[in-house]
Amino acid sequence: MRILVIEDEPKTAEYLHQGLSESGYIVDCANTGIDGLYLVHQHSYDLVLLDVNLPEMDGWEVLELIRKRKQTRVIMLTARGRLDEKVRGLDLGADDYLVKPFQFPELLARIRTLLRRSEAIHVPDVIKVAELELDPGRHRAFRGNKRIDLTTKEFALLQLLMSRSGEVLTRTQIISLVWDINFDCDTNVVEVSISRLRAKIDDGFDVKLIHTIRGVGYVLEERG
Repeated sequence: MRILVIEDEPKTAEYLHQGLSESGYIVDCANTGIDGLYLVHQHSYDLVLLDVNLPEMDGWEVLELIRKRKQTRVIMLTARGRLDEKVRGLDLGADDYLVKPFQFPELLARIRTLLRRSEAIHVPDVIKVAELELDPGRHRAFRGNKRIDLTTKEFALLQLLMSRSGEVLTRTQIISLVWDINFDCDTNVVEVSISRLRAKIDDGFDVKLIHTIRGVGYVLEERG
């Protein structure tokens, strides 16, 4: 397994490089956002550990640019622990968020969890619900003849809802299955993401597919 560490603090980068190498991973390091982004585009990594406070290009921008071309797993490593910053990272496509200082065994556990999920990913055939169509292999979505542009998390959320069409999913289920972490249940990240998704796949169509089950969760289905 190959991991890229993008971290500008030399002692932290050395600590991560040594610990991960001793744990059996192949580790590359970059100390600026630009250098890290270059390496991501040049090589195939199983995971990127990405600091937020980076010179030249901060971690938010690096993450956003990674997500435009790659589906590589990303864990944000930062001293910033505010809820709004966690939500920002997750909305931009981070798979997990670890606040400094952290214990190395916890980092290893989170890495193992993400990599296991990556190995278990099965790209299904095209999924269809009514006239809504999702092609996970090509990362495309259509409703009728209309192409729908989705962010990485919106695509993952829609894939979850469509693959379990007719099943009501709770907020907790959605957070754990789409964001891959046990996230603060007080955040409205699910509501915001559902609202954005509705605007893209339901607005302008007479038949609505995403439904709210008050006090329970959400379901995607065609109703007569």
